[in-house]
Amino acid sequence: MPALVVLGAQWGDEGKGKATDLLGGSVDYVVRYQGGNNAGHTVVVGDQKYALHLLPSGILSPECTPVIGGGVVVDPKVLLAELAGLNNRGINTSKLLISGNAHLITPYHTSLDKVTERFLGKRKIGTTGRGIGPAYADKINRVGIRVQDLFDESILRQKVEAALDAKNQVLAKLYNRRAIAIDGVVEELLGYAPQLEPFVADTTLLLNNAIDDGKVVLFEGGQGTLLDVDHGTYPFVTSSNPTAGGACTGAGVGPTKITRVVGILKAYTTRVGAGPFPTELEDEDGEALRRIGGEFGVTTGRDRRCGWFDAVIARYATRVNGLTDFFLTKLDVLTGWERIPVCVAYEVDGKRVEELPYNQSDFHHAKPIYEYLPGWTEDITKAKSLEDLPANARAYVQALEDMSGAPISAIGVGPGRDETIQIRPFI
Repeated sequence: MPALVVLGAQWGDEGKGKATDLLGGSVDYVVRYQGGNNAGHTVVVGDQKYALHLLPSGILSPECTPVIGGGVVVDPKVLLAELAGLNNRGINTSKLLISGNAHLITPYHTSLDKVTERFLGKRKIGTTGRGIGPAYADKINRVGIRVQDLFDESILRQKVEAALDAKNQVLAKLYNRRAIAIDGVVEELLGYAPQLEPFVADTTLLLNNAIDDGKVVLFEGGQGTLLDVDHGTYPFVTSSNPTAGGACTGAGVGPTKITRVVGILKAYTTRVGAGPFPTELEDEDGEALRRIGGEFGVTTGRDRRCGWFDAVIARYATRVNGLTDFFLTKLDVLTGWERIPVCVAYEVDGKRVEELPYNQSDFHHAKPIYEYLPGWTEDITKAKSLEDLPANARAYVQALEDMSGAPISAIGVGPGRDETIQIRPFI
C-alpha cells in the first residue's frame, strides 16, 4: 500500500486541503510534516466550511489518524484554540497525535517576528508575524524548545533562560522594546502541558510501523514548492521545506517508503507576501481572478496576488519534487474568459528561457512569454468526468499537462468536497 506526499506546486494556497481531505477517507494517517500556523487550508464539507491552520486536513475524516510531525513548529495556544473550535462544531479531535520532537513557538518568537519585519521596512519578507521564522532559527541554532520539554519543568526553564538571555538584549538594545519575563513564559508554557500530553507520541516509530503493516499514510505539506527555504524564491520563502524531501525529514520516514508524490496545481497562479511573480496581474483580470477565486489568505486574510498559469514553475516543481501526479484545482474560476493566457517560457535579457532561472536576479527580471488558449462559458461545477467538460476546458487541461511534465490525475471544478473529477486513482 502506498505512502503519498501531497504538496503545493506553486507558491502555496493551491487547494491542498481539498486534495488531502478528498483522500482522507481512503487513508489511515494524514501527516503535517513542516510549517506552522502560517499555513492554512480551507475545506468545504457539504454546506460547512472549515479553515485549518495547523491541524492536518485528515482531522475531518473520522477514520483517519491526523499527525503533527517533528518538522512542524507548534504554537500551543493556537493549536488548542483550533482543537476547541472543531470540538464545538462536533468534530472529534481525540485521535490527533503530536511528535514530541516538534518545536514550540513561544511568545518571544512572535514578538521578534513582528518587530523584525517592521524594522526591515521596504526590505521586509512578508511573513505572517506568527513566530515561525524565529522558532525555526532557534531550532537550527540548537536553542529551541520542543513539545517534550513541556513535561520537565527544570529543562524547560533552563532552555527559556538561555533563549531569553540573548533575545532580551536584542529586543531592548536594538529594537527598543521591553524585555520579556522568563517566569511568565515558563508559566504559560507549563500551563499547556496537561492539555497537550494526551496527544504526544513517538510519531516516527508509529508511522514507520504503519507503513510496514500496509497502512496508507499521506504526508501533507504546508505552503508550496516556490516557498521552500532551499528551493524557493529565496529570500522570499518560508523557513522550512515544503518540497517532497521535507516529508522524509519532517516525519522521520525514509525516501524509499514514499511511493507517490502529488503536486497541487492551481489553474492559474497566486502568491501571498513579497517576492518575484512573473505572471502577476495588476489589472481587471487580476482583480477578477481574486474575486471569483476567493483569493484571500486562510490564515492571514491578506489579498493574494493573482496571475495567469506559469508552466515554467510547474515544470520546476515536477523536477525538484519528483512529482508523479498533479491535482489541478479551481478550473471553474477561469469560466467566462474568451481566451486564457498561459506562460510557457520567460524572456530574460532578450533570450527565451524555458526553465526556472538559476540566478535570482534573472528571475526577478523575467518577463512571461504567453500562449493563448480558447476559453469557455459553460458552468463546469457539475462535471463528473472529462467528457462532461466543454471541449475548450478539456483542451486547457491537456495543454497544462503537456507543459508541466506530469499527468493531471484529478481536477477541482468547484469548492465543494464532491466537486472533483477523478481521472486516475491516487491510491
